[in-house]
This record gives sequence, structure tokens and C-alpha cells, in this order.
Amino acid sequence: MIEAKHLTHYYGDYQAVRDVSFSVGGKTVVGFLGPNGAGKSTTLRILAGFLIPSSGQASVSGFDVVRQPIEVRKRIGYLPENCPLYPGMKTVEYLRFRAGLKGIHGSAASRRIEEVVGRCWLEDVRGQLVGTLSRGYRQRVGLADALLADPPVLILDEPTAGLDPTQIVETRKLIRDLGQRHTVLFSSHILSEVENTCDRAIIIARGQVLATGTLEELCVGGQTLEQRFLRLVETATTTA
Repeated sequence: MIEAKHLTHYYGDYQAVRDVSFSVGGKTVVGFLGPNGAGKSTTLRILAGFLIPSSGQASVSGFDVVRQPIEVRKRIGYLPENCPLYPGMKTVEYLRFRAGLKGIHGSAASRRIEEVVGRCWLEDVRGQLVGTLSRGYRQRVGLADALLADPPVLILDEPTAGLDPTQIVETRKLIRDLGQRHTVLFSSHILSEVENTCDRAIIIARGQVLATGTLEELCVGGQTLEQRFLRLVETATTTA
């Protein structure tokens, strides 16, 4: 469903992503795990069609993210790290607006809005202005937006950022459930989040993929995921 081949991206002279390659299959949850500044958000923006890589290729559901960005966006739900919302709209009003942009109208839009409002725990703020919502609620509105069109692929950048502990647990459960019907790739720098949510993980640091596999494959030699992660990141830092 998702293929990245030798992706590289520069911001001016700074190389944020360095020759990144990986693949993600269907109906699975994959954690994109790395410290802050590892290149996670840049890679996800490329996959979502919002950044053009300096070099390399990427595809989603067989469509090239550079040459066929509209086809890619039809097939993904994307939650950016800092989700842009319209503060002057009420929650349900915003979701109806977004549904229209995704080609969902009338009773179909109403049905999907009710479904995502329920799944993302937005009932209490459905009539509230987005601009007055807490960061956690705004994050949930962004997640509801990503789910609106029921896309086969979900790309979520730090989906639990700003949530309280109870909401984090519920969001992790939701992501696991979504993996039964969708391909889910989500970024995180929290080890426990990946351990409790994912089937597989990709570890990245300093813009490079350091390891990929199931959690069992990554925890070789009796290491915990934390031990493997810290060793890989330390090695990448000292050899850079």
C-alpha cells in the first residue's frame, strides 16, 4: 500500500531525510518511531503529497505521490502534526465542509459525520466553535477529518499529541481497531505507544531508517524495544 524508495529531502542546505526506503502492507498498523527531529514529519508529508522529495520515489496504493498527487490524496486520510482548522466554524460545520471537499454530500455526509463524531469522542463539542476547543479536542477533530472518507490508508503524525491520559488510551485502541480495515502509518517518539499499538515498526534517526520489522524481530537477543531503540539512535548519532 505504501512504498518509499530512496527518499531524500533538503530544507536549504539541511538534509532532513536521507535515502529513506521502506514498505507498508495492507490492513496493518506500523509505527514510525524516532526522536524529535528524526525526519518523521518530513517523510509523512512527502507520502501525503504535501512535499516534493529532493530525490527518490514514493507511492500509495500504486499511485506516485509526485506525478499523481490527487489520486494519492483520494486514498489517504492525513493528520498532520499541527492540524490546520478553521476556528470560526463549529465542529460539525467544519466536518460537513470537509466532507464536501472530499466529495461526500447529503445523507452520506450526515451518516459519516455522525460516525466519526462518535468514534473520535466529539459529541460534547459538536456545536462548539473550533477556535474555542482545547488542543486535545482540536486533535480529535483532525482525526475525525482524516476518517471522513473512510480511506484505505491513514497517515497520522503524532496522533496522540495534546491528549490527556484517558484520551491517549482510547486513541491507541481506535488506531488498533482501524488497522483491521485500513493501512495505518503513524509517527511517534513514544516507545510505549508503538509497543501497545503496532504490528510493525520503522525506527528512524537523523533522517535515516535504522531498522524495520515486527516488534519481535526488532527485539533481537532478548533486548527490549527501548534498549534496541536507544542503541540504534546512539550509534546513528555518534557515527554521523
